[in-house]
Amino acid sequence: MRVMMILPALTEATSPLFRPIKYSLFPPLGLATLAGYLDESDEVTLYDEHVERIDIEALPSPDLLVLQPYITSARRSYEIADHFRARGVHVAMGGLHVTSLPDEAARHADTIFTGPGEEQWPLFLKDFRDGAAARRYDSTAQRTLAGLPPVRRDLIKRHLYLVPNSIVVSRGCPHHCDFCYKDAFFEGGKSFYTQTVDDALSEIERLPGRHLYFLDDHLLGNRRFAEALFDGMAGMGRLWQAAGTVNSVLQPGLLERAVEAGLRSLFVGFETVNDANLAERRKNQNIGKDYGAAVRRLHDAGVMVNASFVFGLDQDGPDVFDRTVEWAVEQGIETATFHIMTPYPSTGLWKQMEAEDRIVHRDWDLYDTRHVVYRPKGMTPQQLEDGYWRAYRDFYRWSNIWRGASAQPGPHERMRHLAYAGGWKKFEPAWDMLIRSRRTVRAMPALERTLAAFGGRKAACFRPRRPGPRGAQ
Repeated sequence: MRVMMILPALTEATSPLFRPIKYSLFPPLGLATLAGYLDESDEVTLYDEHVERIDIEALPSPDLLVLQPYITSARRSYEIADHFRARGVHVAMGGLHVTSLPDEAARHADTIFTGPGEEQWPLFLKDFRDGAAARRYDSTAQRTLAGLPPVRRDLIKRHLYLVPNSIVVSRGCPHHCDFCYKDAFFEGGKSFYTQTVDDALSEIERLPGRHLYFLDDHLLGNRRFAEALFDGMAGMGRLWQAAGTVNSVLQPGLLERAVEAGLRSLFVGFETVNDANLAERRKNQNIGKDYGAAVRRLHDAGVMVNASFVFGLDQDGPDVFDRTVEWAVEQGIETATFHIMTPYPSTGLWKQMEAEDRIVHRDWDLYDTRHVVYRPKGMTPQQLEDGYWRAYRDFYRWSNIWRGASAQPGPHERMRHLAYAGGWKKFEPAWDMLIRSRRTVRAMPALERTLAAFGGRKAACFRPRRPGPRGAQ
C-alpha cells in the first residue's frame, strides 16, 4: 500500500519573503506516530509544508492520503484533499480542527477522525485494507498509550528542523481553560494520560545528540509520572525544554528534579496580568499564584522562561500591553510569546462568544492569534491589534533585552539572557537564510552551547538524587 502523509502549512507560515524560525522548529510527530502502525511492506512518504514546498500537481497518487489540518491550515488542507480526491485517492483527515468541525471537514475527506487517533487508526487501517473503510471514526473512552509503536523518525527530514529531537510522552492536560481546544478534542474519555515511564525513556534513548524538546501540553501535570521520568533521565546528559504551569513550578521538589534531569527552559502560560481574567476563563491553576515567585524560582534553578500572554480578555483595557511588557522585562523573562485571544470553534470561549453574537467572521486563515476575530469589550479591535504588535516590538527592543538581562542574578545568567533573547528575535534574517538554504539544524550546536553553558548551575545544591520507579503512569 502506498501512503502519503502531509502536514499542510499554516497560512501565517507561507510568506515568500520571510520565514520565522518558529515554523521550522519541530517535525510532524503526529503523522510520524500514525506511520508507526503501518506494515513494513507499505510505502510511506511524509511531507511538512512548513519546511518544504510541495507541488501537488507533480506528486504521484497514493492509495491513501493522510492530512492533519489546524485551523489556519484548513483552507490549504481542503485544497490538497479536494485535488487528490478528484484523482480517486482515498483521503483521511483528523486532528484538532477536524474534531472541532467534523461536518466541515467531512465535505473534503473520505474518512475523518475525531479525538486522539491511536485507538481508531489501527481499526481504520484494517477496514481500509478490507475495502470497508467507514466515513467517520470517533475516539472512545478506551484511551491508552500502552503499546504505542515507535515513532517513524526515519521519515523525518531532520536537517530541515532546528529541534528534530522533539518528543511527546503524554496526551492532553489536567486543566480546563475555556479558550483551549483540549476539552473538545478529548470529549468522551480521558483528557490527560501518559506513556509508561519505561516506554518514554526508551523513546528518549533512541534520539541522537543531547537536546530534546518535550511538546507535551503539560509535562509536569502528573507528578508521579514526571518524577519517575526525571529520575530515569538523570545521568543521561540531556538538555531539554518543555512546558509547565505556574502552579507546577511552585511545587516543592518537582522543579529541582527536572533540573537535575536536564531542564534548561520552560514555557509557562502566565496568560494575563489581570487577576480578574483568570476565573472568567477558567485558568484556575493560576489563581492566587505568585507569578514573580515562579520566575525567581526558575531563574534560581538556572532555567530560562518562555512566557505566554493573551491580550483582549474581557477585563483587559488599553493599558494591558504596556503593563504586561513592563512586568515581563522587570522579571528578566528571556522570551515572551504574545497572542490575541482567539475563540477556537467548539471551545467554551467560542460558545460564549457565539451566544453573545461577538464572532465577527469565520475566515479560519485569520484565526492565528494575530488578528481580532471577535468584538472585544475593553477596547476597539484596532487598539487590540496595535497593542499586540507594540508589545512584541517593545519587549524585544535591545534596550529591554539589556534591562531583562540586568535582572538576572549573575554574569553567566546575563550572558545567557542576551544570547537567547537576542538570538531568538534580533537575528531573524539569519534564521530566514538558514531555513531557505535547508540547513536549519546547523544552528543546533549553538542552541546546545547556550543551554549547557549557563543552565542548571545551581541544581546540584538542591537535593541528592532519589531513584524513582520506572513503569509508573
